[in-house]
Amino acid sequence: MTISIPGKWLWDSWYLRDGDHYHGFFLQADDTLGDPDLRHFNVSQGHAVSTDLVEWTYTGTCFKPQTHPAWDDYTTWTGSVVKGDDGLFHLFYTGTTRAEAGMYQRIGHATSTDMVSFTRLGTGFCLDLEGPNARYYEVPHMVGHWHDRAMRDPWVLRDPKGSGWLMFFTARVPGVAEANAGGAIGLATSPDMLTWTLEPPVFTGGFGQLEVPQVFAYRGKWYCLFCTASIHWSEAYRKANPQSPVTGTHYLMADDPRGPWTIAPGPFLDGDDPCRRYAARIVETDQGLMLLGFADGGKARFGGYIMDPEPVEVLPDGRLHVNSIRQAAE
Repeated sequence: MTISIPGKWLWDSWYLRDGDHYHGFFLQADDTLGDPDLRHFNVSQGHAVSTDLVEWTYTGTCFKPQTHPAWDDYTTWTGSVVKGDDGLFHLFYTGTTRAEAGMYQRIGHATSTDMVSFTRLGTGFCLDLEGPNARYYEVPHMVGHWHDRAMRDPWVLRDPKGSGWLMFFTARVPGVAEANAGGAIGLATSPDMLTWTLEPPVFTGGFGQLEVPQVFAYRGKWYCLFCTASIHWSEAYRKANPQSPVTGTHYLMADDPRGPWTIAPGPFLDGDDPCRRYAARIVETDQGLMLLGFADGGKARFGGYIMDPEPVEVLPDGRLHVNSIRQAAE
């Protein structure tokens, strides 16, 4: 196993290469909780460093919820880290508050000089589903239709067609009768990473949720990784992909990050039932693309560690294929 910390469960992770070092960030919780389902609301973020994506040095907790009443006093969930023109490392993350029982997600912003610890910019609050384009999103919590008000897992990158920045995130759209057809990838734009404008979603449908998006370009194609559960496949996707539904990571494809995006045809990229690996990310190395995600296994066999990286092959038509190596620790 690649990142395993005694006494802790690890799950969603994200990565940044800075020079010869890879920096890994991940959600973590004490395994003394007993029930892995409790980890989500007892969470902090950890940091580790590696030169090869295999051997990692854990540096400790780099970020956690606020200790006084605040918009992110309950959870600080999944995000991304980018290096800005100011030389700082910018963390964008998901926050929830105890006052709303963690049901409404918003996006926050913190910075660091060393990635070992991050400090909020002001209150940390960055973006919510508000303004003229909020009408394109499921803004209230649709109790009985979906389990939360989704706005999480921000992935930030430079705008390839300008000097600004793009933020992609997990969301849902309104007015869709089938709950599993309402998942979306949201978008926001910024000239400076400080002021953000909510835009309409870049993709809608296929699944009830498209969690932990990662948007990147490789060999002239754009990819958007996401993870989802077998129970969240829509009827339309079940018809388009006749394989038995699985839980794990799949992806969208496009010629431009603003879309149009389409669900990659063919088999689901990296899935199993029960889930083997979830919330996977692709990291570009000098040797090619590598896939890293956390060992799941379901509640009864929850792994709680980041699995060894596995190579990803790009097929002639641009589709991705994981050259999976079943690991002895499973």
